[in-house]
Amino acid sequence: MTKKNPLVDAFLNRATTWQKEMQKLRTIVLGCELNEELKWGVPCYTFNDSNVVLIHAFKEYCALLFIKGSLLKDEQAILIRQTSNVQAGRQVRFTSVQQVTKMKAILQSYIAQAIELEKDGVKVAFKGVEEFDIAEEFQHKLHADPALKKAFDTLTPGRRKAYLLHFSAPKQSKTREARIEKCVRQIVEGKGLNELTKMSTGKK
Repeated sequence: MTKKNPLVDAFLNRATTWQKEMQKLRTIVLGCELNEELKWGVPCYTFNDSNVVLIHAFKEYCALLFIKGSLLKDEQAILIRQTSNVQAGRQVRFTSVQQVTKMKAILQSYIAQAIELEKDGVKVAFKGVEEFDIAEEFQHKLHADPALKKAFDTLTPGRRKAYLLHFSAPKQSKTREARIEKCVRQIVEGKGLNELTKMSTGKK
């Protein structure tokens, strides 16, 4: 079994929900020859420095997240895509210790698959920026403001994707327009959505 990381010990000791379920998931994953770390504030398990699976908790369930889950053969039909915008990651969700225990062998086989992907160097083919939907309101804004369009086109692909997802997420047009207006200056200045978030929350 892989050596336990004290940072993960502390994380689980502080957990107020799904603690027993996450502890059981941890035991299963630690038996699969992965290195245990704490990344993004949650237990993360790696193989040769590549992230393979995460354990994280939500209000209604806890989950084992396969970083390259979209590439796995999901013969048990257990992998869940969180939202339509998620390209690679897939979750297996749990609401009881009994459920985790019952699925031990299946989880081990899926983790073994994920490790083989890393050994073989398989990469996820992510969508290009041109394949992402552009909110109609933002498209109109780009047509009306050539300077904004030029600034947006010169952003890195990752920054453009983040903005496109951010703008298209709300269901109401009014909300989409508000998001776009709030981000115009940041785009013109060549900054990404994360920089905007830090500024708007007062963080440095």
